[in-house]
Amino acid sequence: MTLFSPRGPLRGTAPIPGDKSISHRALMLAALAVGRSRIEGLNAGGDLASTRAALEAMGARIAMEADGACTVDGVGVGGLLQPSAPFHCGNSGTSARLLMGLAASHRIRAEFTGDASLMRRPMGRVAAPLRRIGARIEGDSLPLTVEGLMPALPTRHVLEVPSAQVKSALLLAGLNTPGLTEIVEAVPTRDHLERLLFQFGAEIESRDGRILLRGEAQLEPQRLFIAGDSSAAAFLAVAALVVPGSDILIPGVGVNPTRMGLYDMLREMGADITLVNQREHSSEPVADLIVRHSALDGIEVPPEIAPSMIDEYPILFIAAAFARGTTRAFGLAELRLKESDRICAMAAGLRAIGVCVEEEGDALAVHGLGAGPLPGGTSIDPGLDHRVAMSFAVAGLHARLPIGVANMAVVDTSFPGFLSALGALAPQ
Repeated sequence: MTLFSPRGPLRGTAPIPGDKSISHRALMLAALAVGRSRIEGLNAGGDLASTRAALEAMGARIAMEADGACTVDGVGVGGLLQPSAPFHCGNSGTSARLLMGLAASHRIRAEFTGDASLMRRPMGRVAAPLRRIGARIEGDSLPLTVEGLMPALPTRHVLEVPSAQVKSALLLAGLNTPGLTEIVEAVPTRDHLERLLFQFGAEIESRDGRILLRGEAQLEPQRLFIAGDSSAAAFLAVAALVVPGSDILIPGVGVNPTRMGLYDMLREMGADITLVNQREHSSEPVADLIVRHSALDGIEVPPEIAPSMIDEYPILFIAAAFARGTTRAFGLAELRLKESDRICAMAAGLRAIGVCVEEEGDALAVHGLGAGPLPGGTSIDPGLDHRVAMSFAVAGLHARLPIGVANMAVVDTSFPGFLSALGALAPQ
């Protein structure tokens, strides 16, 4: 149990890890390139360890250099080897779903398993379209087995549910599929893989909701720099917004427009968040964020913004607890399918620390208490959900009584330096 209690104003510079979503995709493409790629800023969390182990099992050679960079000697598209053991994906849905796509168009048979949380998460939305390209997939949840078809069948996919993971799985499968793979998405989702594919030399075109990828690609090794994780930065940003007197700098944050929904909503609530020193690294927009304590007001969060902030709703609900008035968020069905049922987990936790919350189907209403400290004085069990754990840690920084969070070790899946980052923002 870790106790979180008021520390006074947060000041200084907040370090954050490399973007987890980009790191998974960069590592996979480097493993499919012919030659050696070098990646700086790779996320060091447990989720990436799962992806790395699977890629090494299929023949890629991955090594950390003395300066912290990662080198990857790829096997080439079509060159993945038969793994000798099941892939244990831990808590990482991204690892499982994207690796399913890789396996689906290779002549390999791969078994997938994971921890108790991941075993409950649905995989059918990925399995169904991969079956249409010819892969044989046994099961719609872990444990499952993928037996790839080579050559796979080029297909047009219409995404019924906005999902960057499904889109990425299909694009990864399309790399080793002859002809054109077409994906149609009605609602734009994070486009990190499309940007990386272009940089690695794949023939890809994205326009007006249609993505066309020519298969049997030849990927060229790259030197990449991974932007800071905007989802990780969100927890430190909200901490600064709600703790009086705070003024922090979060350097090198990825500000891809498909990931900025939370920051847009926070600004609508009245947040003082400024982007400075805007630049580009490895095809991704990057900026430094200056975040200052702000008086927040409740807002309505529309369902159409969900794809651009799907991982950040837990910390938005903490910000809403400190706002004046009610914040209502709609279209949250996807939150029930994450590492936990995040609607239920956040509602229960907020009630426990003294905040009035209403669940309304797949919507959540948080009745904010204003800028004053939350009551606190209880313990929260986040289960295996890292974002729930970090959210209630932030809540404890401005509460009358400490808030305990059990099992803070779960944050190591995405933000292994979270407690150190908070420590770096101690009052000065």
